Amino acid sequence: MKVKLPIAGRNKISSSKARASSSRTNTEIVGRSPREIAWARFKRNRVGMVAATVSVSVIVLAIGAPIFTRLFGVDPNTLHTDVLGVSGIPNLPHGGISWDHPLGLLPGTGRDMLAQLLYGSRISFTVAIISTSLTLFIGLMMGIMGGFFRGRVDSVIGRITDFLLSFPSFFMIVALSIPMVSRIEATGLAKGNGARVVFLIIFLSFFGWPYFSRIIRSQALSLRERDFITAAQAMGASNRRIIFKEMLPSLWAPVIVFVSLSLPGYLAAESVFSFLGLGIQPPASTWGILLSNATNYVTVMPQFFLISAGSLVLVVLAFNLTGDALRDALDPRNER
Repeated sequence: MKVKLPIAGRNKISSSKARASSSRTNTEIVGRSPREIAWARFKRNRVGMVAATVSVSVIVLAIGAPIFTRLFGVDPNTLHTDVLGVSGIPNLPHGGISWDHPLGLLPGTGRDMLAQLLYGSRISFTVAIISTSLTLFIGLMMGIMGGFFRGRVDSVIGRITDFLLSFPSFFMIVALSIPMVSRIEATGLAKGNGARVVFLIIFLSFFGWPYFSRIIRSQALSLRERDFITAAQAMGASNRRIIFKEMLPSLWAPVIVFVSLSLPGYLAAESVFSFLGLGIQPPASTWGILLSNATNYVTVMPQFFLISAGSLVLVVLAFNLTGDALRDALDPRNER
């Protein structure tokens, strides 16, 4: 049996339905920018968020090493030789780990381990960040020019890239480290460890940009055929404007991913060369030098080795996981 509602009741029901439909419509038409979509995807990745937090924290600690060492009450240059035994091992429980020295003392010198890690990270991150920036700039320019101009320009850049990729970069750096450092010192550009830092930055960037250039070239070839590039060319825009105003803003996604993945690679490379004696040398401190010294005491003081190696592994892993999370977040085909 049908029940007829009064006209006022029907009007209230119809108005409430209209408001509900209107609210659903308003909710559905709210759009989000690509950055907002990428950030929402990135926040859903818990591993990526934790890794990003660790990465940012390590960079902040490296930049503010003098401030944080004062807060912890430690000093990287103070020698605590009075607590060292005949073999150079601290005569303290757990290698000197205490409230005064949260990570203990270094064998042989008695310096504070935490202060050495913080100050050592400054040199390691300096090499990694500058090398990444130079690699990014050179690879970005070469890749865009090759993909945009194509033809002879692309052919020349491609042959240069193939030539550099054919070199075993690791062995080239090992073979040329001593003569090139001497040449840098002879020019007066830098001396001692400064010359070694300049050498590492130049060679890591020189052998690193071809890989990034290949990625950008493929992206530029695809962008060149897009409608907005064709419209800019039809309107008479110069090549310079098209490259810097139209193409570059569309390449931020691969750039961010490359930075997040190459930075830990260069950080590990600097540590490896310092470990082999080809990079920074004592009395300066880097993570590679700390790891090299730790191998001499690994049997009698294993915590020294575990802290040095664990710090490097943790930072490199955090940056790599951050890069993976960024790559997933910036991929429009990824809906995980």
